[in-house]
Amino acid sequence: MTAPLFVASMDACVDHILDAVAGPIVLGIPLGVGKPNPLVNALYQRIKASPARQLRIITALSLEKPVGHSELEKNFLQPLVERVFGDYPDLDYVKDLRANQLPPNIEVQEFFMKTGDYLGNVAAQMGHISTNYTFAARDMAVQGMNVVAQAVAAKGEGESLRLSLSSNPDITQAVVESVRASGQPVITVGVINHKTPFMPNGAEISPDFFDVVVTDPAGTHDVFAPPNNKVSPADYAIGLHASSLVQDGGTLQIGIGSLGDAIGQSLIVRDRHGPEYRRILASICPGGLAGRELGRFDIGLYGCSEMLVNAFLRLIEAGIIRREVYDDAVLQQLLNSGEIPDNCVTPHMLQALLDAGRIRSPLSEEDLDFLKHYGILRAEVVLHGQQLRCGSHQCSNQIREPSSFALVSQHMLGTHLLHGMYMTGGFFLGPRDFYERLRTMAPQDLAKIDMTRIDFINQLYGNDALKRAQRRKASFMNTTMVVTLLGAAASDTLESGQVVSGVGGQYNFVAMSHALADARLIMMLRATHDNKHGLKSSIVWNYGSVTIPRHLRDVVITEYGIAELRGQSDGEVVKRLIAIADSRFQDELVKQAKAHGKLEADYEIPECYRHNLPEVIAAKIKPWSEAGLLPDFPFGTDLTEDELHMVRALKKMKHASHHPAELVTMAVKSLWEGKEAPPAYLARLGLDEVHSFKDRVMRRLFANNL
Repeated sequence: MTAPLFVASMDACVDHILDAVAGPIVLGIPLGVGKPNPLVNALYQRIKASPARQLRIITALSLEKPVGHSELEKNFLQPLVERVFGDYPDLDYVKDLRANQLPPNIEVQEFFMKTGDYLGNVAAQMGHISTNYTFAARDMAVQGMNVVAQAVAAKGEGESLRLSLSSNPDITQAVVESVRASGQPVITVGVINHKTPFMPNGAEISPDFFDVVVTDPAGTHDVFAPPNNKVSPADYAIGLHASSLVQDGGTLQIGIGSLGDAIGQSLIVRDRHGPEYRRILASICPGGLAGRELGRFDIGLYGCSEMLVNAFLRLIEAGIIRREVYDDAVLQQLLNSGEIPDNCVTPHMLQALLDAGRIRSPLSEEDLDFLKHYGILRAEVVLHGQQLRCGSHQCSNQIREPSSFALVSQHMLGTHLLHGMYMTGGFFLGPRDFYERLRTMAPQDLAKIDMTRIDFINQLYGNDALKRAQRRKASFMNTTMVVTLLGAAASDTLESGQVVSGVGGQYNFVAMSHALADARLIMMLRATHDNKHGLKSSIVWNYGSVTIPRHLRDVVITEYGIAELRGQSDGEVVKRLIAIADSRFQDELVKQAKAHGKLEADYEIPECYRHNLPEVIAAKIKPWSEAGLLPDFPFGTDLTEDELHMVRALKKMKHASHHPAELVTMAVKSLWEGKEAPPAYLARLGLDEVHSFKDRVMRRLFANNL
């Protein structure tokens, strides 16, 4: 590879791209926070102003600061957004795409969209690429991509400059490899953002990976940092159920949001407050605790997830994510079997590796490199001819000879295994303090987090033996929107065909959970969803869109319990899913199942499952919330106490706006009671001065809902 071209301004980089690519530009940029926003905006605006040029952007998860829909929301959010998101620059193409104002010479295609944000948006819906995350690099490459750009972290300067793909080593390298393998020229651009955490291991790359490196200070800006969501009683109930399926010494995958936080906090409570954990769980488990995992994490867990989220970092800090895995299948298999009991180096470890054939006698240079890399032999050990030397000690490299083995064991062994990883991820996203903790983490701890390619994380193919050895006792936890009574799941698309988000890596983890003998797929959803169309059950008879087919059903969790579906008959699957459905919809589900011949005509729901109601769950969670074990924000919040009060009131008002009868009742009550809100709250919302009857009603509604 040749040294990259260093440019000091975004405009100069855009000039270079426009000069190098004569025809349409097909720009590939990573999902989430790895986008080089200032460069993308500069290129977008240049081509927007030049109708003769064409631009197609291939990406996923384009993030935008929240702005609110109503005037109240906008007024509330403005100071919060300024404080939390800092100088994060929004993407210009996102603004135009949301407003249906993309110019005719520019197109945007995404394989994963921000959840629910583009429903009804024709350009976004038509431009969606439906693909598994594992195949995203392949499917991006076939688009004729000729420019790939990414934000990178940097350390040092000049000859000592080091770069890191940081949050997004997930597909960039694979995309570039695929495009170049096809013989198609591609320009690779790295834009340095000094506020991006520098991640080592698989994320670190040589500067000459890029054709162009942009050093413009405008490339440095705050990383997109969504605040933590409130964890509801339903979230906690789901998280508690899920946490009771996680095996000590196993592998964990979870996602972002309140459900991920609920699982993380539940695992911490299980580890640190065992008696209380069992009492909480017993209160929400009508079927009892048989078969649940209730003990502490004496061995710890290994995190392997496409997304490194705040909950994972908290579990690392709590000492729960600490089971280290090693990048060698035989070594990992020996650790799993107990043949090597732990990561302390002993003569027995050396003998086990000999017996397994991982190293040979006489030792070769390759064997020596392996032993030194993992700390089994000291770094100063050298092979000189047929002799092993370490300081003043030397012996034959025929280490099966008793005298050589004894000398190596006494004078050349290390103390503990090196280069173990307890967290593997493909990209990250989190609140402000999440990035700060990554930036300030001790180097020896950061070295145990490996941000790497998504095709390593999301599938077993390629180094199958190693992945199977590392991912023992895996709990793959995914969320879904709807589950049918026969066990199929719809996670990305509505029945109408409107895309809510994307498949992402869900199918890959589903396939992996069935391919690994001791793994489980844990599909989680809230039992109901409420919107302008009214309250609906999330467990339904059938659904017009399926992400995961019913033959791959395994474990389904709602706030009302766990349905074990693997290997069960259709009739039993129906019964188990109805048992965890909201009781307001159970009778209709029973009726539909009977009508389609999937339930006995005389079947009745057992009494213990007839009380699946949100107020019942809320009452059971409340004491533990008040005791501090299950707080609303287990991992903190960027909102002040005043802002939290205001958010609660605004959410009640927004909910009522979708339900006319509720809104009328709320309005009459607020006008009758005539409560007043604190002046500072009213000023924040622009309601400190009332100019119309509507303003008066809104002011009273807000005050009455505080």
